[in-house]
Amino acid sequence: MRFAVHQVSRKGGREKNEDRMGYCYTRDAALFALADGMGGHPEGEVAAQLALQALAARFQREAQPALADPARFLNEAIVAGHHQLLRYASGRGMVDTPRTTAVACVVQGSAAHWAHCGDSRLYLVRGGRLIARTRDHSYVELQQAMAKALPPDAPVNRNVLFTCLGSPARPLIDVAGPLLLQAGDRLLLCSDGLWGALSDTAICAQLAQGALSDAVPELVEQALRSAGASSDNVTVIALEWEGADERDPRAEVSTQDLGDQVFASTIQANLAAESVPVELDDAEIERSIQEINEAIRRSAQRRP
Repeated sequence: MRFAVHQVSRKGGREKNEDRMGYCYTRDAALFALADGMGGHPEGEVAAQLALQALAARFQREAQPALADPARFLNEAIVAGHHQLLRYASGRGMVDTPRTTAVACVVQGSAAHWAHCGDSRLYLVRGGRLIARTRDHSYVELQQAMAKALPPDAPVNRNVLFTCLGSPARPLIDVAGPLLLQAGDRLLLCSDGLWGALSDTAICAQLAQGALSDAVPELVEQALRSAGASSDNVTVIALEWEGADERDPRAEVSTQDLGDQVFASTIQANLAAESVPVELDDAEIERSIQEINEAIRRSAQRRP
């Protein structure tokens, strides 16, 4: 596999950043994931990080080096994140459970599968055209889907979700794919801080422009400018399939020479413990990515 990837997260006008994102890969499979901790409930940043930990831990265990069933993996891994949040709250005697949305994508064998719970989104853009987008688990999206059954002026708050991870009820998870990718296809995972400030048309147009390492930061800046002082956290992770980011070679990942047991991840977590995650700044994330890539290069050089 060969792909370029770029990720950005900004706090916006909020007191803290409750978004988390990251990616993992082996020789034959890659997982990209994003979670948005929900305000109005305790420890949203912890909820988002624990959800990503659950996804990464399961990916490491099952991608050997490929997943037997990517769709099943996505569903079960997101449910595992939900159960992790319930255990976290129960073990601490919390009255309310930390909650989060989640969106994740597996790329394997030139095909993409994705799943989501809540209103964090995935966009697939090909040649500047929107090919696929997740449908939010919100009442406003439900109203649009049922436009003939509901009064057109029925009041709906777009921020109200009817499912998430950490809620008392089992979460609703939508799984899609497989969808065969073409060279140059771009996949974007984002929190509602991006799509709440920019239209789908604007997101697709900007995502298709220039190198991924230029397009993604500019998207985030546009969202922050549009929302102003009231901006939500804005987080984006995007990849270009089989695309070379010639302006920033560091953004490109090639797994061709990896050994069967090599696993790399930018999801910062103690996968074996329930410790509260430490928030990393952009420089620490970049250092971690460089260390991972260097370890992979050394592993490839040792192979006969």
